[in-house]
Amino acid sequence: MSRKRLLQRIGQILIVLIGVSFITFTLTYLAPGDPAQTMYIVQGISPTQEMLAQTRAQLGLDKPFLVQYWNWLSSCCMGDFGTSYSLYKPVLGIMLAKLWPTINLALFSLLLMLLFAIPMGMLAATHQNKPIDYIVRGLTFLGVSIPNFWLGLLLIWAFALKLGWLPVVSVGSGVDKIILPAVTLAFAMTGKYTRQVRTAVLEELNQDYVMGARARGLNRRQILWQHVFPNALLPLVTLLGLSLGSLLGGTAVVEVVFSYPGLGNMAVSAITTYDYPLIQAYVLWIALIYMLINVVVDLSYSRLDPRIRRSDAR
Repeated sequence: MSRKRLLQRIGQILIVLIGVSFITFTLTYLAPGDPAQTMYIVQGISPTQEMLAQTRAQLGLDKPFLVQYWNWLSSCCMGDFGTSYSLYKPVLGIMLAKLWPTINLALFSLLLMLLFAIPMGMLAATHQNKPIDYIVRGLTFLGVSIPNFWLGLLLIWAFALKLGWLPVVSVGSGVDKIILPAVTLAFAMTGKYTRQVRTAVLEELNQDYVMGARARGLNRRQILWQHVFPNALLPLVTLLGLSLGSLLGGTAVVEVVFSYPGLGNMAVSAITTYDYPLIQAYVLWIALIYMLINVVVDLSYSRLDPRIRRSDAR
């Protein structure tokens, strides 16, 4: 990616972030509920009208909408996303504390998915319309059909309650705390990615260069892994970028089912307690991570496909 195009993408990211921030702030401003009253309810206090008015003034909630938005946006640009209404801690510190568990869960589930999806997709493609292909396609159908929350509850019942091999609640450190939520996420992704690998490999197997490689005497394994698979990677990179962005944003349903201390669970708690600063920062994080991953995916295209590299150079 040329410097000019990179600067253009950075400019687009800034414009989108400003738009997302305005929409998010507007929606939280119009949302029902009183943050000041919620702060007292969380503490078990029944506030008077004077206490509510004083708290609203301290939080700046008594100012006009555009003034509130400008003050909040200016603070965000300085790295200050405010203080959580329900936890009474800086929002940035809370999100950073939840980010590392989410990164661990995202990378672990992606690794599990790739370990199964790539071999299964290649196997189904090389045995098209044979019994093993139908078995793999049936498994992928299950993967994309079973809801995450139901699979998570089923895994808890089987491996935590019945067998006692793993903990019910995924709180704390250790690999055993992350296995069940990671398997739950990886199972659905495996079905989707296996189909994608199968389709991409089948498309490449019908290309002329495969016939040429066979004519030169290359064996089946060399053709598949040295020629077909690298060319089938390009559509997978885009899908991986989208999945990574979704996982880094926190998978709320799975994290709530397993009580996993990640961003998704934090976002659900923030919504239920009308914790507007946390909600606003979370939405900005989602927008930022998706756009940054898109830039990284675009950069990877030029590495994987020399034709894209030459077009960028022009």
